[in-house]
Amino acid sequence: MRLAEPLVSSWKASLALDFSFADQKTILSRKIHDGPLVVQKPLYPEGGGVCHAIIVHPPGGIAGGDELSLTARMEKGASALLTTPGAAKWYRSAGPWAKQSVAFDVEGTLEWLPQETIVFDGALAHSEYDVNLVDGAGLIGWDIVCLGRTGSGERFAHGKLRTSMQVRRDGKLLWLERGRIDGGSRLLESPAGLGGEPVFGTLYASFAHCDKKILAAMREPSPIAGRGAVTLLPGILLARYIGDSSEAARRYFTALWRILRPALTGRQAIEPRIWRT
Repeated sequence: MRLAEPLVSSWKASLALDFSFADQKTILSRKIHDGPLVVQKPLYPEGGGVCHAIIVHPPGGIAGGDELSLTARMEKGASALLTTPGAAKWYRSAGPWAKQSVAFDVEGTLEWLPQETIVFDGALAHSEYDVNLVDGAGLIGWDIVCLGRTGSGERFAHGKLRTSMQVRRDGKLLWLERGRIDGGSRLLESPAGLGGEPVFGTLYASFAHCDKKILAAMREPSPIAGRGAVTLLPGILLARYIGDSSEAARRYFTALWRILRPALTGRQAIEPRIWRT
């Protein structure tokens, strides 16, 4: 089998963004990048109040030894929607781990809606996600993972995936979740684990106002394939998907986002243009 490139050719990349609000417009007021991780020109498909930005990793995938870091700071009053141009890929590794860290400090409103992540058989992947919300800040995000290149019949028989996700508000922990998935392990087939399904995802939202009325509306849509569920915890709303289709997961979460966004931000759900290309 073909192995990933050796550690000496690994990428180290970082991108730091600041969004501020002035003259009724959210602007990308600061961007610093090092290595192959960049942001495209800010877009305003719904007017100046919300800045849409596309995060691009030109190599197209994360190999063993790569380390990617994305940070963003949202000032009070600023609203941004961040997404990616296509699926992220964690490649098979010859031995070194690959790592990605995402950290957001939010005083305004942030939507982090990346496209799905595909974990190749044999990958060694470590993903960390950390959000700190301040006062009345708002957050909507999702994470969709596909184990193996299912389109070609590949399964996640080897490798390891480690994940950590946490959201805090004013220093108080609202949600902490850690995951460990080993290729070929019993967890993949167990009814208490993934039940033989290769795709799983989580949508999360935290706003000052998120009540049972919104929860009831969120429970109405169903995935076109697979299973979905929604629950409301103190300070955070969570939706889950498990199935065999990344497309079904995206459509399900998009349907939920179309409910959440108007209810929590007062704005119509305007999809990023890149989703339609």
